[in-house]
Amino acid sequence: MKFDALIKSDNLREASRAVQEAERLGFKGVWTNETAHDPFLPLAPASLLTSRVQMGTAVAIAFPRSPTVTAYTAWDLAQASEGRFILGLGTQVKAHIERRFSATWDAPVERLRDYIGAVRAVWDCWQTGERLRYESPHYNLKLMTPFFSPPPLADPAHRPPIYIAGVNKGLCRLAGEVCDGFHVHPFHSIRYLREAVLPWIGEGLARSGRRRTDMQVCMSVFAITVGKQARAETRKQLAFYASTPSYRTLLEMHGWGDTGIELGQLATRGKWDDMGALITDDMLEQFAVEADTLAGAVALIKERYAGLADRVMLYTPFVAGERDAEWQAAVEAFGV
Repeated sequence: MKFDALIKSDNLREASRAVQEAERLGFKGVWTNETAHDPFLPLAPASLLTSRVQMGTAVAIAFPRSPTVTAYTAWDLAQASEGRFILGLGTQVKAHIERRFSATWDAPVERLRDYIGAVRAVWDCWQTGERLRYESPHYNLKLMTPFFSPPPLADPAHRPPIYIAGVNKGLCRLAGEVCDGFHVHPFHSIRYLREAVLPWIGEGLARSGRRRTDMQVCMSVFAITVGKQARAETRKQLAFYASTPSYRTLLEMHGWGDTGIELGQLATRGKWDDMGALITDDMLEQFAVEADTLAGAVALIKERYAGLADRVMLYTPFVAGERDAEWQAAVEAFGV
């Protein structure tokens, strides 16, 4: 199991510094996400300033971007990092795709399958020189001239792996069938992993004749380390996720479906500050780990996810210059 770090993208200079520091401390990988900032931009300078640490998006939202646009960005980062870049893609939910990005929402699982196929078809064209001809229900690509084609990667093995993120059956099965990795949503429980996520991934693997060792399963984990304030902030973030209908299956497995409905009603009314109170201590125990220190938290994570995950990271972002000694102790405690 590898211990990775989530990097904040608020400031490109600080993000690049954080990636360099994460490499120095011994993290195996760093990840950026797409919330308030572009997930790819911080990785461009970071890829030139580091030499060992892997880096990837966890995740970039696929549907607002054409597959060819994503293929170009990922190709350049693969070249700059000499094969250390991982392309992580996500679907988001309908409201955000349609109303935040003004993009099309349509059969997300099958559309993402076509999207991945389209990206790989573009890469095949660039690497081998074969004609671009990709036809699917959602994407059709038939034009790629030498003028618009970047050079092949020096090493074909540097081609980016593709990971996707998800919560429910469709995306888990898709990951097992066609992807190199899967980002489990931070809003999860061990029971949900054992009884739902991993069996669904296994169904996809069986469909494609692959084994569990043919892909990586990655976890982002809530860790509470500094008392009441951290506990309150974690309750608030868990409540935000639990208010979304997409995560209702997880709540229902634990008998908390009614709480999810109530949280959804509060979210609709904009009662964000009231929602955290509905997250009970039992929920915190299922959805987070708690310890006095970061090192204590990662020790619990290592024990909890043994045999379930290939890579783990804390939901808490790593920021260079903040709690450096604690992060160093955490890396050492994990034993990377």
